[in-house]
Amino acid sequence: VQLQASGGGLVQAGDSLRLSCVASGLPFSVYTMGWFRQAPGREREFVAAINRSSGRTNYADSVKGRFTISRDNAKNTVNLQMNSLKPEDTAVYYCAAGYGAGTTETAYYYWGQGTQVTVSS
Repeated sequence: VQLQASGGGLVQAGDSLRLSCVASGLPFSVYTMGWFRQAPGREREFVAAINRSSGRTNYADSVKGRFTISRDNAKNTVNLQMNSLKPEDTAVYYCAAGYGAGTTETAYYYWGQGTQVTVSS
């Protein structure tokens, strides 16, 4: 199983970024897909999740209204559109595959390698 995240970078506050994660080696469409992030010196935290049929999404309060998670089961891809970025969004972002609502790390079985997002003020 491989989850390959991409799309990170260095942007200014207020800018947008789109993260993508391509999955291989697993039946993508049966999994809840999620994004987590980890800032320096902090624990990894939940960002967003989308269930297998794209019928339900969950977001951390800190990103609601700014981030949008989506998936394309035909392309084994999950995306995270991040708008109105803030310096506090700076972190390594990880995609993951699991089950259920997907708001906690324990729901996930597979993790990608992470992509760095840095937002300057």
